[in-house]
Amino acid sequence: MLKLIIGNKNYSSWSLRPWLLMRARRIEFEELRISLYGEGSREALRRHSPSGKVPVLEHGDLVVWDSLAICEYIAELYPGAGCWPADTAARAVARSACAEMHSGFQALRDALPMDCRRPPGRKPLDATVQADVDRICAIWRSCRERFGTGGEFLFGGFCIADAMYAPVVMRFTSYAVSLGAVERAYVSAVRQLPAMQEWMAAAAEEPEVNPRVDAAG
Repeated sequence: MLKLIIGNKNYSSWSLRPWLLMRARRIEFEELRISLYGEGSREALRRHSPSGKVPVLEHGDLVVWDSLAICEYIAELYPGAGCWPADTAARAVARSACAEMHSGFQALRDALPMDCRRPPGRKPLDATVQADVDRICAIWRSCRERFGTGGEFLFGGFCIADAMYAPVVMRFTSYAVSLGAVERAYVSAVRQLPAMQEWMAAAAEEPEVNPRVDAAG
């Protein structure tokens, strides 16, 4: 049985990605949530994660400790689950979009931390953050225009690329980021996923507070 170790659903953007992929693709797994802000959390993480971070996937004796690596492993375990687009060109672009998300957009991450419980409200964006927003929107529009026929997601059907950008969907919603029609429709599609609804409902019930995120406003 696959076991996915995650952090707080309200805040842990990295945890959301593989969790959403597996839930949306109906891949069974055991979930272990470790609060990242409680006493003993560091020790609890170290029992499962060689990096001391989440998410972590345990599969027998195998440990995979990176969100994109976990998604790639799931795609290999379940080749018929549609984790990547079937078309070669679309799959290459999807991988490129995922890699850019995985390694970039630090200004946006810092200025707009994921906070699923935050009442939507606009926050001023400096030029660096706005540049990240503009680049993400350009990726979304390009993927939708080139490969999005047949579905509401970046490559038509829900895939790893959508899981990787799901935390951005939550950030854009929480901070009321101005978007065009294509991006608004995409945000709505991701938020309406039953798996995404499940995550948001669980996040709303979590008692923990991250002072750093809450202080950011």
